[in-house]
Amino acid sequence: MDFKSKIKGRGAQKNIHNRFFELSHEIRDDFLEFCEKEGEIADKNKTQYLNVFPKTIVNKVTSPDVGMAYSMNMYQGCEHGCIYCYARNSHEFWGYSAGLDFERKILVKKEAPKLLEAHLKKKSWKAQTIVMSGNTDCYQPAEQQFELTKQCLEVFLKYKHPVGIITKNALILRDIEILKALAEDHLIAVNISITSLSERTRRVLEPRTATIKRRLQVVKALSDQGIPVNVMLAPIIPSINSHEILPMAKAVADAGAFGISHTIVRLNGAIGEIFTDWIHKTMPDRAAKVLHQIESCHGGTLNESDYGKRMHGEGQIAQQINDMVRLARLKYFKNKAMPPLNTALHESYKDGQLKLF
Repeated sequence: MDFKSKIKGRGAQKNIHNRFFELSHEIRDDFLEFCEKEGEIADKNKTQYLNVFPKTIVNKVTSPDVGMAYSMNMYQGCEHGCIYCYARNSHEFWGYSAGLDFERKILVKKEAPKLLEAHLKKKSWKAQTIVMSGNTDCYQPAEQQFELTKQCLEVFLKYKHPVGIITKNALILRDIEILKALAEDHLIAVNISITSLSERTRRVLEPRTATIKRRLQVVKALSDQGIPVNVMLAPIIPSINSHEILPMAKAVADAGAFGISHTIVRLNGAIGEIFTDWIHKTMPDRAAKVLHQIESCHGGTLNESDYGKRMHGEGQIAQQINDMVRLARLKYFKNKAMPPLNTALHESYKDGQLKLF
């Protein structure tokens, strides 16, 4: 198999047309030839951080099958560059491409901690778990510079409010003391995403994420400190990582995870074109096979939008994947479950300190 990345360190290999724009931007071969002759760089492949100023930060999730009621995202776009990421489509709403722009134009919400605090202090707000990274990873590389996730965790701790985290970045260990304090009152649940035990596969699927070894260390470090961890084996992609379900489940169970969850890859919206271009460039020997097997899980198309079907698919291959996950749970997670989060404390801490009367 030949894993070759045309654009170093990126998942998507091109920018695709934004469906909301009438005009499109194209890099022509004659321009590339001109740059080469002149010794100029046609594409510097740099990441840009762009400030944006939303009025709110907490979003109600209306989709019934994503496992969360409220989410918040300090960053839009994600430098991790996971080729399959469903969040790519959301970048089009900001006026950018779901391809390379999603990885290289990161929108930063510097007012996120203040907006969160204002939300938690509302008299009308009744505590429900708010998940950070409902769309993009709250511990992506931008967090090293801006520390918005850390500041938001401090807000959750101050107001004794339950919070969930989804990440695939080891930077979460920077905040382990805050997470331990939240865990003392059952206010935190962490979901670590692990899609393969193969570094070779990880590098092409998720080019700027933490290594698999490091992620397993994160699961163990958090678990050892009493911080509950679930591992998301997501997405499962037929003929890429579908054969790793049992080994992955064993590895995360050995590291102390409470459980696993999974989805089968679905290439909705612009992601179908991005993924198809990527797999023909990085895995040409198996591209057709993988695409056909994904289609077989979604009624003959790369995308399935129907609630109840889209996450776990249908058909023989999907059934085999789902059965294997059930077997993994029985084998490695019997009588284990993530503990419920505490929603009872927040009302007494609406002003940031315990109300005595």
